[in-house]
Amino acid sequence: MALRNKLIQFYPLLFQLMRFGLVGLCAAAVHISLLAFFVEIGQLKPLIANIIAFIIAFQVSYWGHRIWTFNGTTASHRVALPRLFLVCGTGFIANEGLFYVFLTVFNLPYPIAQFFVLSILPLVSFTMGKFWVFK
Repeated sequence: MALRNKLIQFYPLLFQLMRFGLVGLCAAAVHISLLAFFVEIGQLKPLIANIIAFIIAFQVSYWGHRIWTFNGTTASHRVALPRLFLVCGTGFIANEGLFYVFLTVFNLPYPIAQFFVLSILPLVSFTMGKFWVFK
């Protein structure tokens, strides 16, 4: 019974992680879709298209986390928006660096390279979002 009570205490965190993952998947879907659109239709280079796709997908991330994942936040937009942008911007620098490595060193096609990149960084983003951005 004591173990069950301890597990129940973690349910809110578990559901918050699930919401974080769903918002992240939506933002990643927007990012990947726009990346493909800008490369295939817009004829942009993948690294440039990735920057534009990130900026647009950031909006999905911010509003999804603000409204749903961390809905109990008391942080104002003036505080939370720049913090999340810093977290996401830092993540994006890592994203762009890994993307470059996967494209140039490993010669992966850009969709596969981006898939790998978007699979690597979510845990750090969640931790920073929970304990700093939307605390």
